[in-house]
Amino acid sequence: MNKKRILPYILLGVCLIFSTGIFSQKTIPVFDNVLYYDGYKTAVYDSAVTDGVLRLRNDLYSKKLSTDQLADFGNEITMTVTIKAACDNYDRIGNVNLALVPKGATSYKTDNVKRIELGRYITPFMDKNKQPDNVPYTYNVDYLKHIFKDKNLLSQYDFWIELELFGVPYAANTQISGCNGRNDVFYGSLNFVTSTPSISEEDNTVLIPLYIKHDFNNYTIGATDEIGKTVKSTDFWVTSDLSDAQLVLITSNHGSNANGEEYSRRTHYAYFDGTNVLTYIPGLSSCEPFRKYNTQANGIYGSYARNDATWQSFSNWCPGAAIINRVIPLGHISTGNHTFRIEVPDAKFLTGQGNIPLSLYLIGKTQGTLSAVNENTYQGISVFPNPVQSVLTFNTEEPLKVVKIYNITGQKVFQGNTASVDIKYLPLGVYSVCVEFDNGKMSVYKIIKK
Repeated sequence: MNKKRILPYILLGVCLIFSTGIFSQKTIPVFDNVLYYDGYKTAVYDSAVTDGVLRLRNDLYSKKLSTDQLADFGNEITMTVTIKAACDNYDRIGNVNLALVPKGATSYKTDNVKRIELGRYITPFMDKNKQPDNVPYTYNVDYLKHIFKDKNLLSQYDFWIELELFGVPYAANTQISGCNGRNDVFYGSLNFVTSTPSISEEDNTVLIPLYIKHDFNNYTIGATDEIGKTVKSTDFWVTSDLSDAQLVLITSNHGSNANGEEYSRRTHYAYFDGTNVLTYIPGLSSCEPFRKYNTQANGIYGSYARNDATWQSFSNWCPGAAIINRVIPLGHISTGNHTFRIEVPDAKFLTGQGNIPLSLYLIGKTQGTLSAVNENTYQGISVFPNPVQSVLTFNTEEPLKVVKIYNITGQKVFQGNTASVDIKYLPLGVYSVCVEFDNGKMSVYKIIKK
């Protein structure tokens, strides 16, 4: 039988098998309600170090992971960001980065170290005087275990986690009660949740940072291969044969207003060594699950709910949602030069405005394999919050077909087809969520009901 034909059936079995696994977790805290200030101000409001946290800029905090924290990471890693409202009531872009800082440094300049982006998010239009006044973002970052546990990387670098959020208070100064004259914009928190027990160190990981929030457009020299065309290529050298490799790609379209990149969906094409390895159209299947976080009466939401087709007709992003991390499996690649290229041929940066911030890096193994990425597994989805108390939300670009939830004995406890699921009636414990999509692919997640 053709292996490709039986893969979907294997994955369906995984939905059942996965739910029977024994799972325990450990939370690794990094940031707790750090306060951001006006990003346009170059003077840092307070550069004091508290609990090892550095404020590098008004929009950027950093903290070194300790030896004990790195030792705690297991096979499964979830990253959770929570943004709380202060005095910025508009949608802003934020992100989480990993900085590889020379061993023993007590601070650093971002331009002088290697950095990769771990996750990107969009803040909602929040009024700090209304509830909910905070929004969660969750990312599956299992691939980090290969970085955090590699002896060679650990011998050269300390790993600093950056939580970045550029906010502006000027509108809130007049529109939000209690914000007159204030310069603070948001609070931010970040934790990792990892499976236990921890795993052993490795010595065969290759990490090649390529771009971090690189300006990608068709009107700026350096942003594109050729002015007028939205194409960006990069060549890079791999110093040894890799038994398994994958690219992590993050893009999001901003600016240009009506009919520009922020509101018109365009097909993106990614190529590795001339072969198309990924084709996608950014934008979630619906922004409705995030309406509840947009407590300020402005922005793209309006007063009434919109159907999925309406959202898909114009919205490239949802204020209050995480941007998808796209993992591109490459398998074996050889020593030598390789080329990555991304194209958005229909992009229209009206009147020289707009941008597609581009982050890209390669992770590989000189022997062994990385975390499995199956061709029948859909990656354009995140599930949050996790752990969850009541409502579980699916952040997905592809319309979902069916959602099934199983308890640890393999019993199906829920089936439906909505982007938000109320599970407050379920007993506390561990569950497996199997999500099937109209395109025939599926995703499996393990969640904790608390």
